[in-house]
Formats: sequence, C-alpha cells, structure tokens
Amino acid sequence: MTMPADLDADSARLREAMTMALADDGALADPAWRAAVATVPRHRFVPGFYLAADQRDGQGLTVWEPVTAELDYGRWLAAAYSDTTLITQFDNDEPDWKAPSARHGGAPTSSSTLPSLVVQMWTAADVHEGHTVLEIGTGTGYSTALACERLGSANLTSIEVDPHRLEQAASALYACGYTPTLAVADGLYGYWPEAKFDRIVAACSFRAVPPALLAQARPGGKILLTLSGWLYGYARVLLTVADDGTAQGQLLPGTISFMSARTHTAPAFGNPAHWTADLPQTGRPARHSPERITAATEEAFHLRFLAQCAAPNAQMITVGKTLHLADVTTGSAATLTPADGQWQVRESGPVPLWQRIEHVLSAYDAAGTPGAETFTLHVHEGSQHLRHAHMPSLPLPRP
Repeated sequence: MTMPADLDADSARLREAMTMALADDGALADPAWRAAVATVPRHRFVPGFYLAADQRDGQGLTVWEPVTAELDYGRWLAAAYSDTTLITQFDNDEPDWKAPSARHGGAPTSSSTLPSLVVQMWTAADVHEGHTVLEIGTGTGYSTALACERLGSANLTSIEVDPHRLEQAASALYACGYTPTLAVADGLYGYWPEAKFDRIVAACSFRAVPPALLAQARPGGKILLTLSGWLYGYARVLLTVADDGTAQGQLLPGTISFMSARTHTAPAFGNPAHWTADLPQTGRPARHSPERITAATEEAFHLRFLAQCAAPNAQMITVGKTLHLADVTTGSAATLTPADGQWQVRESGPVPLWQRIEHVLSAYDAAGTPGAETFTLHVHEGSQHLRHAHMPSLPLPRP
C-alpha cells in the first residue's frame, strides 16, 4: 500500500494536538522538551504495533490486534499520536508487519513508551545541554529521537539488546536525520567504548543497580533507573555517583513500571500445585492481608516493592482464591487462602516467605506509612541497601 499523499499533513495535525494536550496536562513544562515532542514524527518509529481488542478470547486471554497503516490508516495514525504505550513485540518474537496476525496473551518484550512518560524520564534525570548521555533500551527509537532533538545526536549513545529492534530503530532515526551512537549491547554492562557519561537513563528495569553503570558515570553524574523484581514491584531512583564510585539517591514518587532487562526477568517456576506438596496441612492466621500488596492502589504499588526487597526471590500467582508464593532458589513456598473472614498462611522451606513480607508491612505501619520519596538507596561495593530513618534496612539482590 502506498501511503496517503496527505500523511505529512495528517501527522503534523495530530502531533500538534498531542503536544498541546500534553502541555495542558503539565507534562511539557520545559519549552525545550515541548519543542522536541512537537518536532519528532512518532509515526515514523511505529510502523506496526498491537492494540488490545475490546473482548478477551474464550480462554480469558487478551486478544492483541495488529495495527499498521496498511490495515487501518486512521487507527494507526491516531494511536501513534496518542499518549499511549504501543506494544511492538511479544515474547521476543519479532512480528512480520507485512503480514501480521493477532496474538492471544503473551508477555510484551518491546514497546514505544507513552510520550508523557518518556519526557518525564528525561526530565527526572536532570538532562541538560552539553551532557553526554547513555540510554539503555533504544526500543523503537522514539525516545532516542526526542533526546537527539533536545541535546544533539553527538551527545547521545543508545544501546539495545535486541538486534532486530535496533536495526528498525536505526533506520527510522537515520531517516529522520538523527545520528546518535547506536550499539547492540546488554544494558547490564552499559557501554564502555563511549564512557564516561554525565547521565545514564534506563528504559528497562533492573533487580539491582548494575555495577558497570556506576563505573561508567562521571563523578557527580546521575543514573535514573527503575528497580523491579520477581514480585513485579517497582520503584524509580535517581542516583548521584560520588568520586569513589559509590552512589546514593532517593526513590521518586509515582507508579511507573518498565519491562525488565532480559537478563533480570523472572525464571519459570512450574506448576503452582507442585509447590503445595510439602506445605503443612494446617496454617496460621495471616497478620496482613495479601491485598495490601495486590490491590490496584498507589500504596499497594509501593508496598509490593518493599515486600519484594524482603523476599527478593519469591514469585507470586493467584489460582482461584489462593495466592501462591514460590522461591525457585531455595525451594521455599507459601500459600494464603481466605477462610472465615481472614487469611490462612501455610509455609515450607528454609525461607518463611510471607513471614518476611509481614515483618516489612508491620514496620511500614509502625513508621507511619512513609511514601517512596522518604527512602534512600545506598550503593557501595558489593552492597545495595534501601534505608529509611524509622524502618529496618532492606537489601537489594546482588547484581
């Protein structure tokens, strides 16, 4: 299909409308970032993506419909200029956008992040003219293009672990006139050939701060990371690197999540029913409801991250009304089942998973339910701890 002759006019009109909407919402307070959003043609970076259908399939799975200009020009262009994350890949499987098909379920592994969040990340990292920047996770290249427009291509290095993703992003970037340094590389190790950097910004999440990133930041440089884990708890932190290579910084408020770096994704843990075989027949009343970390609230989002620090190797799944916790590294397990208006806990293995989480929840309550911004992450050689004045120190997993 040949693109409509009025694509340039249509995209310019929609881009202007998106820019105005983001500005009205307060997402573009910096005039320089507003100019970048108003300039970069997002549709050039998303030739194809998936949108969720209105109804699930017969097995309850989300049906993801492919969207391209060839399939539906209007839907494609409108979505490209909406403040929406556009999924471009599932399960590391590169789509054939010339003959795409619908997907049922699956785990997103690449996307074009919603523009307001992209700008929020660059702004939170305190990026300014003259800074040399490492971006981890090129993805579609849209975020990279915004940074190039703002800082100049010569100051930006962007790495991507997926060579197919990077090839497509590079084509779009170069076609738009942007020429940053691009490389296929694992964000866990940064990119030594271009180090050191004034700013390092990750568009993926890590279980702990990779030591290579500390070594590749200039003294006084800043690193903006999203921390995550196998309970899918998330927190953002802006670290400042000291002369001796240590770093510290406060957690940032908000409920932002990013896909895990592929080397930090949770391992498969098998059939939840197999983990119940060694559990005791009787349990004890839970001191805290699991809903404290599973509810769709900002506090639960924050608490899930704290719980994850207490049980970093635990994974969680709900089957029926029973919540299962499994730790593939130690063989520990726990279940929480509702009974007579309360939750019953059964645990086995060397690590009492729910008991550890309960201790953190009790300490959080005793400290007056402190927000994320009251916690500080301290990173020293071989040690990373989340600290609060009125709570026990919480270690992050070894990177």
